[in-house]
Amino acid sequence: MTSTDRYVSFCGIDCDGNARQLMDILNQHLVAEDGDPRWCQYFRDKQLQQQQMGQDSLYFVGAQMNNLYSYLEGCGDEIALQLLWKLEQECC
Repeated sequence: MTSTDRYVSFCGIDCDGNARQLMDILNQHLVAEDGDPRWCQYFRDKQLQQQQMGQDSLYFVGAQMNNLYSYLEGCGDEIALQLLWKLEQECC
């Protein structure tokens, strides 16, 4: 198995794909209105800004890292939290 190291190269690390996957999970939570409604509205507003500014999913995740941790912890979504940790360690 080949290990990856973002400080050497991003080759072999699917940052964009993992960020899109996390955004899909986030959107599922928002549609279901999981967690604190204030977080739901916050992320809806931020996603609108993201679209207006033409930012990609990886940029969004990097800019919202701490907020995403708080929201996903409140949702109790361990899979999403693991993916967020992976993104933080490998890509942000």
